[in-house]
Amino acid sequence: MTKVKIESLTASLVESIVSGTDVFLVDVEYVKEGPQWVLRVFVDKPQGIDIDDCRDVSMALSAKLDELDPIPDGYSLEVSSPGLERPLKTKRDYTLFVGRKVNVKTYAPFLGRKEFEGTLKGFREDGVEIEEKGELVVIPLEAIAKARLAVEL
Repeated sequence: MTKVKIESLTASLVESIVSGTDVFLVDVEYVKEGPQWVLRVFVDKPQGIDIDDCRDVSMALSAKLDELDPIPDGYSLEVSSPGLERPLKTKRDYTLFVGRKVNVKTYAPFLGRKEFEGTLKGFREDGVEIEEKGELVVIPLEAIAKARLAVEL
């Protein structure tokens, strides 16, 4: 099974596990770190995720993965919070964090550069609105390589 299929299957399993709760899936990564494969699942909830939530998701997901056995290689399963610099990937992420400071990197230069930092002002079907140094910038979704919350000190 390919990396993309493993991530997709894992996302589906997590969505079914957290269905009906206030916990939601943020991201799934299946990555090789040295000789070891790691399946990372990031979950959150509106009031913030805690260790008990992570444990519950981890136990349920581990049981499902053991039952289906879709991953041919040995791997470690990690279920955790997305952290302070959590990724922004979905419409829900962008709308949930309006008003927060964000970092956005684009695949190719956009408006002459590839990195933007400012206040997230909104999500539109054609892009993400960021206020940067008093100017509103709309970055097309297809141009965004990576978007994350920025740590605010």
